[in-house]
Amino acid sequence: HNTLLITAFRRYGTQEMQAEYLGRLATGTVGSFCLSEAESGSDAFALKTRARQDGGDWVLEGSKCWISNAMEAGLFVVFANADPSKAHRGITAFVVERDNPGLQIGKKEDKLGIRASSTCELNFDACRVPASAVLGEVGEGYKMAIGLLNEGRIGIGAQMVGLAQGAYDYALRYICTRKQFGRPVADFQGMQFQYARARMEIEAARLLVYNAARLKESGRPFVQEAAMAKLKSSEVAGDVSSQCIDWLGGVGFTREFAAEKFYRDAKIGTIYEGTSNIQLATIGKLVRASYDDA
Repeated sequence: HNTLLITAFRRYGTQEMQAEYLGRLATGTVGSFCLSEAESGSDAFALKTRARQDGGDWVLEGSKCWISNAMEAGLFVVFANADPSKAHRGITAFVVERDNPGLQIGKKEDKLGIRASSTCELNFDACRVPASAVLGEVGEGYKMAIGLLNEGRIGIGAQMVGLAQGAYDYALRYICTRKQFGRPVADFQGMQFQYARARMEIEAARLLVYNAARLKESGRPFVQEAAMAKLKSSEVAGDVSSQCIDWLGGVGFTREFAAEKFYRDAKIGTIYEGTSNIQLATIGKLVRASYDDA
């Protein structure tokens, strides 16, 4: 919502779009970023959803999957190919309102984690939108998506750092009061070594996120650093939340305590807005190119 939708309207929306949508997105509704399809996950630009002109309107046909916030969203930014003969250079972004005829909200996924955020299929059956619904320029959707996702990785990094910190704080409060052999569990050196290292990893991930954000805000190249921040922070969130269950012992394995929720929620960090392998590929490509220029 914040890193993809609001940035999209701020950067690519007309003044009329910004006046119409930014206030709503800040106060009354959430939005959904609709790129992924059943056959185009990491290969996002192989999407099959089509947009054809009909008079002064555009008609969308196709489907999307793994769309975050879809059940609650008031509007959707939908990527569809307006000219398949141009391959990915035909991809265009459209703003579709929730009550737009031809838009159907499909199955809600029963997910492992981040269950407070709905994830659904979307279907577009002769979904007609006006020419003013085009966000940015026709055929520029692929560039928009790449740029937005590169920035969004900083946001996911921040999310994962916050999750790791939350799991850590929850577990530390428990082991500082839970006693075994007459002393708090947190006082045993073996435990101290574990939570000292976990704290170090969280701080390392946090600094990677801050550095990527600093570069982006100052207008400098940040794609490699954003990929590093997302990759590291998602790995740290998974590792730390797993350790926190161990530190709580048996109660950590129950739904009565929140540690298992942190653990389930952490897993998405290595998957959405670019899998860990996509981050590694991005980092590797940019590192390799930097040595060609040396």
